Amino acid sequence: MIINRKELAREKVKELQNGFSAFAETKEVAELIKRELAKLNFKVHEDVTDLGSWFIPEKN
Repeated sequence: MIINRKELAREKVKELQNGFSAFAETKEVAELIKRELAKLNFKVHEDVTDLGSWFIPEKN
């Protein structure tokens, strides 16, 4: 099965918009998520670990 990284990033952004945290295992997917969030002006806290990046939606 081939995983489309852009589609994966979009799905994770949808999770964030629904109030859930999202995890990106690679830097590439994390960058794609950040780009999508910037377009939407959606604020998150990013916690970068050795295993990947957690994105946590900020409360208004």
